[in-house]
Amino acid sequence: MKHIAGKLIKIMEECSIIRKNGTNDFHKYKYATSADVLEKVNAALVKNKVASVVIPELVESADVITGKGNTEHLVTVKVDIILTDSESGECLTITGLGSGQDGGDKAVMKAQTAAIKYAYMLSLAISTSDDPEADSRTDEAGSQAEAVKPSNVMTKELLCSDCRVKITAGIQNVSMNKFGRPLCLKCQKKTQGAA
Repeated sequence: MKHIAGKLIKIMEECSIIRKNGTNDFHKYKYATSADVLEKVNAALVKNKVASVVIPELVESADVITGKGNTEHLVTVKVDIILTDSESGECLTITGLGSGQDGGDKAVMKAQTAAIKYAYMLSLAISTSDDPEADSRTDEAGSQAEAVKPSNVMTKELLCSDCRVKITAGIQNVSMNKFGRPLCLKCQKKTQGAA
């Protein structure tokens, strides 16, 4: 693995920072676009003669009710990205998870895009020059919501705060943003109906 590891160090140096050029006008925040990440990573991979192949897997798919009462599809996708050194033949697999929600047929594509983008960003230690956890709204919501029990944190098991059923990280993220606490899809629907 020393050949591909050496190349990954060069790739990490070339991709160390990606600026946030995208803007979400609705929620008023800036983000690193998938196009910017893929452009920079692809250029570094090609330059260092490392090929990448993405293998997606659908982890979860469900319908959710939006705040406006519309039904949308919520999908969580896992991607394995196989990196192959074209000169030594050594391979390394990196993995990412992503969730996407859409009223049409784009939920899977959104989930795949997020999974690929974050697999590269986390595995190659790509910085956006800020701290994504520095979100006061999420911090405030988290302090008001029931905390995940320490035993769950130790096992990395994510549970619905109402019914204690297992949930995925993608469902937890969506639930935290919408309801301020981790809820399974069934409890999200109940909570949405009660609002």
